Amino acid sequence: MYNMEKERSQESLKSLGNKTHYSDNYAPEVLETFENLHKENDYWVRFNCPEFTTLCPITGQPDFAEIRISYIPDVRMVESKSLKLYLFSFRNHGDFHEDCVNTIMKDLIRLMDPKYIEVTGFFTPRGGISIYPYANYGRPGTKYEDLARKRLEMHE
Repeated sequence: MYNMEKERSQESLKSLGNKTHYSDNYAPEVLETFENLHKENDYWVRFNCPEFTTLCPITGQPDFAEIRISYIPDVRMVESKSLKLYLFSFRNHGDFHEDCVNTIMKDLIRLMDPKYIEVTGFFTPRGGISIYPYANYGRPGTKYEDLARKRLEMHE
């Protein structure tokens, strides 16, 4: 029988199981990965962060959102505690909503090279208007590139 626990114990994760340190600034370096033990399967992984906070780059006022990240992994997967620390690092970072969503997506692509990924921000209203930016990516030259195109075309 395959010993998944032994496989996982050989990963070199720094955040998981250790004292939590919250960065005061945007910190993509806290992101960590582990091996996908089911590379032969296509499957979705989804994270919801309902307490995402960033700062308006113009006013310095806080902006609040739920960030949803969905991806189809390939060889590497993002470790959830490191993702939480990364998302929390936006709290003192000033960026527009659209920039936050695209930055998160691009950082995760660089980190784990997924087959497909999408990131949506459901920002709470400020000044009477809500903004829900959406960004996606499918690996070029594959069926996942077609998936990205279709999901973008069908996005509401």
